[in-house]
Amino acid sequence: MTKRKVFLSGLVLMLPIALAMVLVLHPTRAEGENATSPFEVQVDNFTFGPATLTVPVNSTVTWVNKDDLPHVIASNDGVFKSKALDTDDKYSYTFSNAGTYAYFCSIHPKMVGTIVVK
Repeated sequence: MTKRKVFLSGLVLMLPIALAMVLVLHPTRAEGENATSPFEVQVDNFTFGPATLTVPVNSTVTWVNKDDLPHVIASNDGVFKSKALDTDDKYSYTFSNAGTYAYFCSIHPKMVGTIVVK
């Protein structure tokens, strides 16, 4: 048997094992399973990153304050509002309805962002 044939034979034998490992390490969602997963917005240097985040319905978005000053996350329509977040504090909100949610920092109103829920 040539080296190439030995290599290809080994590759063919390893493929099912590799596929099984991928499926175990990265399971797919069952049909109808809730599609929630963590999404994060970094609050840093007086900006929200990303400025616009698109998420599926029933997703939880977490804002993390990386600035040295406090920030308050507040939606323009009053749907959600955090307490004052100090450095490394987090605030989470679960979006159960589709729509576009504009928000800002109520301490620094020029800081704005948008969550799009589809």
